[in-house]
Amino acid sequence: MDASHTDGHSHGHYGRALSLLATLFFMWGFITVINGTLLPHLRSVFELSYFQAALIESVWFIAYFFASIPAAMLIERIGYQKSLVTGLLIMAGGAVGMMVAASIPSYGITLAMLFVIASGITLLQVAANPYVAVIGPAETASSRLNLVQAMNSAGTMLAPMFGAWLILGRSKGGTAAAGTVLTQAERLADAHSVILPYGIVAVVLTVLAIVIARFPLPAIGAANRRVREATAEGSLWHRFWNHPLWQHRNLVLGVPAIFIYLIAEIGVGNLFINFISRPDIGGMTAEQAGRYLTLLWGGMMVGRFVGSAIMQKVDAGIVLAVFSVGAFVVMGITVVSSGQVAMWSLILVGLFHSIMFPTIFTLGIRGLGPLTEEGSGLLIMAIAGGALVAVQGWLADRYGLQASFILTAVCELYTLFYAVWGSRPTHALPDLEVE
Repeated sequence: MDASHTDGHSHGHYGRALSLLATLFFMWGFITVINGTLLPHLRSVFELSYFQAALIESVWFIAYFFASIPAAMLIERIGYQKSLVTGLLIMAGGAVGMMVAASIPSYGITLAMLFVIASGITLLQVAANPYVAVIGPAETASSRLNLVQAMNSAGTMLAPMFGAWLILGRSKGGTAAAGTVLTQAERLADAHSVILPYGIVAVVLTVLAIVIARFPLPAIGAANRRVREATAEGSLWHRFWNHPLWQHRNLVLGVPAIFIYLIAEIGVGNLFINFISRPDIGGMTAEQAGRYLTLLWGGMMVGRFVGSAIMQKVDAGIVLAVFSVGAFVVMGITVVSSGQVAMWSLILVGLFHSIMFPTIFTLGIRGLGPLTEEGSGLLIMAIAGGALVAVQGWLADRYGLQASFILTAVCELYTLFYAVWGSRPTHALPDLEVE
């Protein structure tokens, strides 16, 4: 049965499946952004430089690079549903590991457990994003993925409040004035404040895994097996260079588009609290700044709902171009201004970043047909671009925190290039089937 010719009953069935999958988008958005609250906390606990703090986020995104291809192979072997359950359980195990790291406390174990959690999220991403994209009409794939990604943004919007309340609000470093030096006992107490929130996360993830395991998700057909078999002949080198994926310009240029966009999004999220808490910008504590982070991610949620509606009638590439220009303008204002203007312009970039990932993703897999699963793996691997947030941390240490946002503005220009030219498909294959 072709995805674009489902009957009313099928639409209802897929609607229920999408509603359930929306909870996955919510949870991985929630957990990813908890890091934005966790970084200034860990910077205080372990007395880290901006570079060392950014390295924590780099380890998180390096997991996307290493886990994406194994994730695609696992999906091929055990199917989408079991892979989603496995991903959730991996994340739950990592959350328990974070509790152990906090009780010691240990910087090394913290890095390792963040890698584990990110690997679980990678498995969810490789499975869920293409699933949402292919179970409906191809022309509204961007609209559909933006809609469920809005739930991802709902998670990112609520996470800072959760973190500010249960992490920063219960720690000395989170409530003290900027520049306060903590004693050894205070740092140990602050480290222990992470145990409760990650315990809650572990329980929720385990419950969600049980629900997903028992839910009758529709299966994506196995038409792509024929293409895999056709490309399996010859040496590994020959198969790599002659793989039909490289014939699709929208995918080839979409991979760096995801990579570069993640540098911008994660750089803003990670350095947001440090930036607006500065005396010359917002003049507030880390706990108060954590509440404003909610507005940044809330803007992403609103933008995705609005973008989803717009893309029902306007080409996704045009919408992406407009949002890219908007993001470049507000980042320019952030770099050259100060006080409330700089603070609110940085908050506003969340609105313009909102549609970028889901729209680039759906434009990147457009026309891949049976190659969608493999193309999805490459695009999710590109999320490793978030690891280069360490570069922005280095720029902040060397040239100043505000000047480091020039890197973000430059990233927006590549997104504009991809929207205008790079996203145009050069080939088109038959759509995947949904059973």
